[in-house]
Amino acid sequence: MKSNYKRLGDYIAEVKERNLQQKAEKLLGININKYFMPSVANVVGTNLSVYKLVKKNQFACNRMHVGRDYRLPISMSKIDEEFMVSPAYDVFKIKNTEILYPEYLMMWFSRREFDRNAWFYTDADVRGGLAWKAFEDMQLPIPSPEKQREIVAEYNVIQNRIKLNNQLIQKLEETAQAIYKQWFVDFEFPDENGKPYKSNGGKMVFNEELEKEIPKGWSFGKLSNIATIIMGQSPKGESYNKDGVGMIFYQGRTDFGYRFPEITTFTTQPKKKALKNDILISVRAPVGDLNIAIEDCSIGRGVGALRSKLKYNSHLFYLLQKLRSKFDISDGEGTIFGSINKDDLHDMEVVYSKNIIKEFERIVSPLDERIKNYSKQNQALKSLKDLLLSKLATIGT
Repeated sequence: MKSNYKRLGDYIAEVKERNLQQKAEKLLGININKYFMPSVANVVGTNLSVYKLVKKNQFACNRMHVGRDYRLPISMSKIDEEFMVSPAYDVFKIKNTEILYPEYLMMWFSRREFDRNAWFYTDADVRGGLAWKAFEDMQLPIPSPEKQREIVAEYNVIQNRIKLNNQLIQKLEETAQAIYKQWFVDFEFPDENGKPYKSNGGKMVFNEELEKEIPKGWSFGKLSNIATIIMGQSPKGESYNKDGVGMIFYQGRTDFGYRFPEITTFTTQPKKKALKNDILISVRAPVGDLNIAIEDCSIGRGVGALRSKLKYNSHLFYLLQKLRSKFDISDGEGTIFGSINKDDLHDMEVVYSKNIIKEFERIVSPLDERIKNYSKQNQALKSLKDLLLSKLATIGT
C-alpha cells in the first residue's frame, strides 16, 4: 500500500443524532447513483423521532445490499438544512476537515474502483451487506489539503459544466413540450394567418371515438398508423460482452440516460434491431421511459423501438412523452402497468395532421439537435470526470 494511503476509520466518526425534537421535516433516501432523493417510504403513523439527522458536510450510507447491487449508496449533504434519513442508514462525519476535505472524500466514494472494493469487502450473508468495521478498514490516499482542494476545484469545473448543460437541455425540452401541447392538445397551432387556430374560430368537429372535438381535417387513428413498432428480443447470454465486439445492445431501461442511452454492452448475436434515431421505450416496469438510439443497436425484451412512418421523429418523441401518462393509470384492479406488448402500443389512439406535424418538425427538430449536442458534450465531460476520479489512486502527497 502506498505510504500516503490511510485507513478511512481513522478520519471519520459515526453520528447517531436522532430526530428527538422533531427538528427535521424532510425525509430523504440515497439513490444508488450516490445522491440524496425524496424518500418513497410511507411514514404515516411512524415514529419519526428515531430517524437519524444529517447536517451539512455529513455523510449517510446504506450498507445493506452492496453485494447485490455492486455499489455502496452513499452521499454527502451540501445543504444547510438538516434532514432525516432511515434509522437503518449510517451517518458519519469527518473528524478534522482541515486534514480531509469532505468533497474530496465524496469524490473517492464516487469512483467505480471504490464500489468494486466495497463489493469485495461484503460479508457472505444473503443480503450482501458491508460491515461497518470493513468499511472503516478501507483505505484511500490523503494528499495535502492544498492538493485536495486543487483536485476538487478541477472536478467541480466539470460538474458545473454538466449541470449547466442539463439546465439548457431542460429548458429546450420544456419549450418543445409546450409547443407540442399548444398545437396537438389545445389545438392552438398557427392558422393560415399565423394566429392560434381554436381560439380564433378554427373549425372543430366532434369525434365519436374520442368523445371530443378535434380540428376539421385532422385524422384519428392508432399509433401504428404513424409509427413502425419493433419489440425487443434478447440474444443468448453468452453473446454479451463489454469489449465492443458486435452490435451495441440495450436490455432495458437500466441502460437509459436522460435522453440517450449509455453504451456498456455489446452482442455478437443480435435478434431485434433498432436504427439510429429510433425512439426506444421501456416496455417493462416502470413502463414508458424514453430514449433515442444514437447508433444502430440490438434491443432486448425490456425495450421497444418506434420509427416515424412520416419521417418526423421529433413529433413522435413528444407524442410518446404525452402518451406516457396512460401507462401511469391504474387498471380496474388498482395495479400499475407492469409491462406493455406490441398490441398495447399499436392500439394507442392518436389525432394528427400531416401538415401540422411537418411544421412542428421544422420548428422543434433544431431544438432537439441542440439537446443532442449538449448531451454529447456531457458524455465527453463524464468520461473526463471518470478519468479524473480514476487518477485519484495515483496522486502524490
